[in-house]
Order: sequence, then C-alpha cells, then structure tokens
Amino acid sequence: MGISLFLLIVIIFAVIFCLKSIKIVQQAEVMIIERLGKFDRILESGFQFIIPLIDIPRSINWKQTQTLPDGRSYSYYSAKDRIDLRESVYDFPRQNVITKDNVSIGINALIYFQIVNPKSAVYEIQNLPEAIEKLTQTTLRNIIGELDLDEVLVSRDTINHKLRNILDEASNKWGVKVNRVELQDVIPPADIQNSMEKQMKAERDRRAAILEAEGLKKAAILEAEGEKEAAINRAEGERQAAVLRATGSADARILEAEAEKKAIQLIVDAIEGHGQPDKYLIAVRYLDTLREMVSGQNNKVIYMPYEATGVLSSVDGIKQMLDAKKQ
Repeated sequence: MGISLFLLIVIIFAVIFCLKSIKIVQQAEVMIIERLGKFDRILESGFQFIIPLIDIPRSINWKQTQTLPDGRSYSYYSAKDRIDLRESVYDFPRQNVITKDNVSIGINALIYFQIVNPKSAVYEIQNLPEAIEKLTQTTLRNIIGELDLDEVLVSRDTINHKLRNILDEASNKWGVKVNRVELQDVIPPADIQNSMEKQMKAERDRRAAILEAEGLKKAAILEAEGEKEAAINRAEGERQAAVLRATGSADARILEAEAEKKAIQLIVDAIEGHGQPDKYLIAVRYLDTLREMVSGQNNKVIYMPYEATGVLSSVDGIKQMLDAKKQ
C-alpha cells in the first residue's frame, strides 16, 4: 500500500514536471527565460523545453487600455510572460499643450511601434508602454511649444515626422522601432474656434467677391470685344457696299456715256453735210432742260438771262437740217 502510494506520487510529479517543461510559443511571440534569476535564453516560436523550478519565464508588466461602450477608456496593468513582436498601436489620451503664442489646445496622438529586441524591452525599461506614452507626451509638448497655432493646424505632417524621429531615436535603447506617429485631433479653445470660423467665412466671402468681380470683368471684356468685332464687321460691310455702289455707279455712267457717244456719233453721221451738228446738239439739250424745268405740279415761270434769238436760230437750224435731209 505504501509502495503504491509512492509510485502514484512519483508518477504525478513526473507528469507535472513534463507539463511544466513543455512550452508552446505562438508565431510572432517570444519568451524570456531566466535560469536561477539570470537571463538564459529567448524561446522562439514553436515547441520548446525548459527545466522546471530552474528555468522560469520572465514576467513583465504591460499597460493596456480598454474602451467602454459609452466611449470612456481606462488603463490597467497585466502580467505577461510572452512578448508580442507584431506592430502595436497605442492610442494616447488627449492632453493640453501650449503653443508658442500661448494658446492652450487639446491634442492626442497614435503611435505605431514594434519590439525588435525583446531582451532590451524587458531589461532596459520597467514598463515599456508607459515609458513610450510619457516620452511621446513630453516630446509633443516641446514640439508644439515651438510653433504658433496656425503652424500647428497646417503642419501635421511636419510634426508627425519630427515626433517619429525623436521617439525612434530615444526608444532605440529599449529595443523598440517607432514606425509611425499620427496626430488625431487638434482642438483649439471655443473662442479661438469661433474666431477661426468667422475668419474662414470672411475669407470665403472675399474669394466669392473676387470670383464674381473677375467674372464680371471677363464678361465686360468679352462684350466689348463682341461689340468691337460687330462694329468692325459693320464698317467692313458698309465699306464693301460703298465700293460696290461706287463701282456700279461708275459702270452705269460709263455705259451711259458709251451709249450717248454712239447716239451722238449716229446724229453726226446722219446730218453730216447738211448742217452744223454742234448747233443741233446744243438746241436739243436746251429744249430738254426747259422741259424739265417746267414739268411737275408746282410750275413756276423762271426768267433766264439768255438771248431768245439764239434759241430760235438753233431751232431754225434744226428745221433746215431736216428739210435738207428730206430732199
């Protein structure tokens, strides 16, 4: 009975010893093993063995943040014997910082970091997340304190880049690589926000007025150019019409002169040898002029200082030429 109990105790102790000696490490995780209180080795992912009671995993305190359903968040510490090598994101609570022009603003940040040296992360710093948080807060205060409010609002990329470089350099001895830093919210005081909104509204109104004035200016220019082109086209049309009228009038006068020339030539040929053609033509023109003067509704008697015998002699000359032509 005593031997059986002893064997049972030995078997139970052996089973517990075997279970304690087996460690299964997940992918992207490591374990820090201390032998008799001194660093011994790092267990990589996979199936690993340790010596119970001699090899003990190093426990570390890790600060974690939990968000409640109502939006509130709280932080707590938990003991962990495994170190996650994946990239982690840490959301820092909002803090108040003062700018160079003495404006207090609320600002919070996100930091993406990764543990690249687990031994340094355990032995070089007591609480890595809290140390990174405090370092980020103090560095952010220093950077914001060198900038005006307007520069803070428009220089987020510059602040992120500068903050990442400082944090990466400072946390290098902790075995941490800071990959990225992002500013989430920059909240000025309420009175500053009201002033900024008024300024933005005034700026939008100014831009709208400028755009409207530029539109009216362009419209006036286009209208003036249109009137100019229309006037040029009208002047060009009137010039061409005048040229055409003058050309037509000249052509008509030439044709009329040609016809009159032919008629005179026919008259000269007809009365040649029977009288004086010049007297004939003068008499005919004189009679046509008199007929035009007395034609119309308002006839008037016009006295002309001309010798009537000259006209009678011209008429008599016409009569003689006609008589001679008949013979």
